[in-house]
Amino acid sequence: MDKVKDFEADTTKGKMKLSDILKQRDFVVVYFYPKAFTSGCTQELKRFVELYEEFKKLNTEILGVSNDSLDTQKKFAEKYGAEFPLVADKELKIINTLGAKSERGQGASRITYIVNKNMEIIETLKSLPNAKEHADKSLEIIKSHKK
Repeated sequence: MDKVKDFEADTTKGKMKLSDILKQRDFVVVYFYPKAFTSGCTQELKRFVELYEEFKKLNTEILGVSNDSLDTQKKFAEKYGAEFPLVADKELKIINTLGAKSERGQGASRITYIVNKNMEIIETLKSLPNAKEHADKSLEIIKSHKK
């Protein structure tokens, strides 16, 4: 399994470091999306919001990442009730490190990584037919690893 390089980021919940989150959680779902407030990204966020309680029961945190500004991320989280952190990756550091850059190179592509306590990527989701499927599939995968 590929290891994730640790990163620190400005989020809607303050500065956070992946390794610190994983000291308290069994898994982190790191999902990348192209742009806040666009149709697919909004559907995806809303689905993660709907399923967040289930993720928490599985001791899992969610991190949404795009290259939107922190101000935009805060508005996006507030509008749709996201209690989990959204990351403002303006310089594309995390996006580049995790290979989530869009083919056009302007931001993130829609890709989700499920990371375990050992900072290993246990699953990568991309090219799903529907943006909100990323949340459902992530939950399914984590449930299968919790058995």
